Amino acid sequence: MRRMLSKWTLPLCVALALVPAAALACPFCSGVSLTLSEEMKTATAAVVGKLVSLPPAPADGQPLTGADSKAVFEIVTVLKGEDLLKTADAPAVGRQIDVIYFGQDEPGKLFFLLGNDTPNVSWATPIPLTERSAEYAAKLPGLPETGADRLAFFQDYFEDTEELLARDAYDEFAKAPYIEVKQLKERMQHDKLVARIKDPNVSPSRRRLYLTMLGVCGSKDDLPLLEEIVKSQNPEQKSALDATIACYLTLNGVDGLPLIEELFLKKPDAEYTDTYAAIMALRFHGQEESQIPRERLVASLRLMLDRPELADLVIPDLARWQDWSAMDRLVQLFKEADEQSSWVRVPVIKYLKECPLPEAKAHIEELAKIDPKVVQQANSFFPLVGAPAPPAAAADPAATEPAATDTAATAPAAVTNPPAEGAASEAPADSTPPAETQAATDKPAETATEPAAAATAPEEASTAAASPAESSEAPAAEPAKPAEPASAAEASPAATAAVGTPPATGAIAAPAAERAVEIRENPWTTMFWVLAIPLAVGVVLMGLLLVILRGQRPSASA
Repeated sequence: MRRMLSKWTLPLCVALALVPAAALACPFCSGVSLTLSEEMKTATAAVVGKLVSLPPAPADGQPLTGADSKAVFEIVTVLKGEDLLKTADAPAVGRQIDVIYFGQDEPGKLFFLLGNDTPNVSWATPIPLTERSAEYAAKLPGLPETGADRLAFFQDYFEDTEELLARDAYDEFAKAPYIEVKQLKERMQHDKLVARIKDPNVSPSRRRLYLTMLGVCGSKDDLPLLEEIVKSQNPEQKSALDATIACYLTLNGVDGLPLIEELFLKKPDAEYTDTYAAIMALRFHGQEESQIPRERLVASLRLMLDRPELADLVIPDLARWQDWSAMDRLVQLFKEADEQSSWVRVPVIKYLKECPLPEAKAHIEELAKIDPKVVQQANSFFPLVGAPAPPAAAADPAATEPAATDTAATAPAAVTNPPAEGAASEAPADSTPPAETQAATDKPAETATEPAAAATAPEEASTAAASPAESSEAPAAEPAKPAEPASAAEASPAATAAVGTPPATGAIAAPAAERAVEIRENPWTTMFWVLAIPLAVGVVLMGLLLVILRGQRPSASA
C-alpha cells in the first residue's frame, strides 16, 4: 500500500491543490488531531459516563477476550443522541450500558464515550475525564458553531494543566478561519500571550499560534521582544521564527523590512531554515495582510536572486505577483546555472511562460537551445497560476525600496496587482490547505529530477483521525536542505514550482477561480491528468479505508 501511495503522490498533490480546503487560523501551524467537538459530530451518540463495575476477573489467569471484557457504565450527561439512548420507560441519563474496557480504574471514574448506531449503538474506547474536563465537555454542545464567541471560550484553556483541554483548545484555534481570530482582537489576553511566547516549555507549534494572535492584538511596545527573538542565535528561541517575523512585520510595517533583509535575505551565509522562514513571513504578508504594500514585499523577495542556489524559493512568488521586471535577471540565472543552482531553470521557464510580455516567448526559444530538456520538462507540468489578491493596501511611494538595495532589488516598476475583485476586505472566500501541508523534500541534484520534488505527501492524514486523548503535537517532517521549520504552512518551494500552487500560508488563499489550472501546448498532458487525478483520489480513499479498518477500536453493542 505504501508503494502505491508513493507512486501516486504527485497526482494527489495536484488534486488536493484544486480542491478548496478548510481554512486555518494560524498560518504557521496546524491542528494535531480531531477536536472533541469534531469527534462528537462524527458520532451518533456522545455521553459522559461513570464507571460502575469492571469486567469479571478471568478464570485461571486467562486473558480477557472482547466478549468478556465489558465494563458497566452509567450515563451521567448526554452530549448527543438523547433520542437514540432513551427508552420508552426511562430517560437516557441514569441508563447503564456495556462497553468493552480493559482498564483498571476505580468505579466512579468519569469517561467520554462516543457511540455509533450500527444499528445498535456500539461504543468506542472510553476516554478518561476528570470532573473539570467533564464540565468542559458538557459545555461544548452549547457553544456557537463558529465565530469569536466560540474562540473566546477556548482561549481560557491555552496551556491548561490538563493536556486534553490544552490540546483541544489549540486545535480549535488552529482550525478556525483567520478572520474569526482577528474578530477576537478586543478579547485576546495580551499579557498571557506574551508570557507563553517567552516560556521555553511551550511547543513551537503553539508558540506560532500565540505569535499569530499577538500580531492581531499587539502594539509597537512588543517590538523589542520580537526583535530580540529575530536576532537570537539560540535555535530554541527561534523555533517559531517564521511566525515571529510575520508578527514583527505586522506590528512594525515597512520599517521592519530592512532588519529582515539584512539578517536573512541579503546575508549569503544565513541559515537556510532562517531564510526560508523569512520568505514564508513575506509570503504571508503578501497574501493575507495589508500593512506592507506588495510592491515593497516583491522588492525584498528579489534580493534572493543574488543567491542563485536559493532563487527558486521566490521565483514562483514573482510570477504569481506579476513582477515581470525580474525577467532579464532570471534569464541570466538560467544561463549561469551550475550544479549548485541547476534546479532554478524549470521555475525560470515557468515564470517566462506566465509572463504576458512578448519578449518572454523569445527568451524561451533562446533558452530551449541551451537546455531543451528543461523546457520540455516545464511544459509537462502545471504552469504557475495567478496569485491571490491581498487586501487593499495604500502604497507608500517612499516605502517601495529596501534600504541599501542593489541592482537585484530595484523598484518593481512592472509589478502589477491582481484585479481588485479578487480580494476581500479581510479574507478571500477560499482558503489553502494546512499544510498543511507540511511537505518534506530534498533539493534535486539536477534539473531533470526537479519535478519529482512535488511528490511529497502531506503528513497530517494519520494524525487527523487520532483520538484527542491519544495524539500529541509534533513538528512535521523537515526537508533536507537542511531542515525546514516545522510548520503547517511550510510546504516545499520546489513542489510549489512544480505544481504551480503557492505553499499554504494560512486561512486566506486564492479564490477558486484563481486556482484554476490551464494545461498548454501538450495535449497528452491533459489526457494524463484527466485519468491520473481520479485514480489517485481513489487509491488514497482505499488506503484510508484500510487504515480505518485495521485501526478500528474494539467496540461492543450497547
